[in-house]
Amino acid sequence: MSADPGSALTAAQRAAGVIAAKHRGDLDGAEQLLAMFPDDATRTRGFMFLAELALNLVRTQTGQSMEDLAQELALHIAAIGDPPPAL
Repeated sequence: MSADPGSALTAAQRAAGVIAAKHRGDLDGAEQLLAMFPDDATRTRGFMFLAELALNLVRTQTGQSMEDLAQELALHIAAIGDPPPAL
């Protein structure tokens, strides 16, 4: 039985794969995984679900509230500015 390519869990796993491929320098693999999303909405849901899971892991480890983490993340993003696209 294969996973539904449109499910949130499948999309989040694929999103994690995209990030892992990018960080190991496999940009072609990251592009291939991005192309496997059935549509933009599924891709967005997958990356959103992955971000929420990651923030929950950080929240659990640090004891910070989600609001504090979101504010800290927003400050980091503002400090970085608008970097060129990686893919």
